[in-house]
Amino acid sequence: MDQKRILNFLRQLKANNNRDWFHEHKGEYDIVRADFEHGVQQAIERISTFDPDIAYVQVKDCTYRFNRDTRFSADKSPYKTHLGAYINAKGKKALRGGYYIHIEPEHSVLAVGNYWLPTNILTSCRNEMMANTDEWLKCVENKDFMKYYANVDDRADVDNWDKPQGFGLSRLKTCPSGFPKDWEHIEYLRLKDYCAWHSVSNTFFEGDGWLDEMERIFRAGKPMMDFMNSVIDDYE
Repeated sequence: MDQKRILNFLRQLKANNNRDWFHEHKGEYDIVRADFEHGVQQAIERISTFDPDIAYVQVKDCTYRFNRDTRFSADKSPYKTHLGAYINAKGKKALRGGYYIHIEPEHSVLAVGNYWLPTNILTSCRNEMMANTDEWLKCVENKDFMKYYANVDDRADVDNWDKPQGFGLSRLKTCPSGFPKDWEHIEYLRLKDYCAWHSVSNTFFEGDGWLDEMERIFRAGKPMMDFMNSVIDDYE
């Protein structure tokens, strides 16, 4: 991908987020969007080599509308200032975990897992952790997972998604109801999602070489996601 060109367009849009400016630069948007979608196709093909469930996913099933839904937002800016794709065997709106690619100036990210789960499925996932603790710990405390997804920035004044990497975008302050407060690994029970993310640089997606590092990052998170999907898939 020509990440420099993509980021330049997104920066300009952020400074001029209105319909007149966008329509004047629609040709550039079309070029940037096509380049990004080509990259998503490359990502699907690469991910399919270690996750065959992804093999038949189409680019159009992974990407999002660029227009923002402003009906319930105080921010009435009409357009998003990032490009994102969620590669999931069951579609963008599925509960099961998938692979996320996010390109935004100074905040590009690769993520794996799921962002939101209903309470009943969270409860089932937590029960599975406790029933198969050794298997779970192998997924989230091995060297590869820790390298890419360990929480390395614990500053309280920084939102999770703005930290360089981590596991769990939101968590309970205490143990969830019905679970033992003295369980040795209670930090995992407190998670409200199973999203693991790793921030990448403004030059990460340049050319095609990024696919190798993307594969390493996503492979490191796949065992955790597979563990959770083994539970979630029973509900879909």
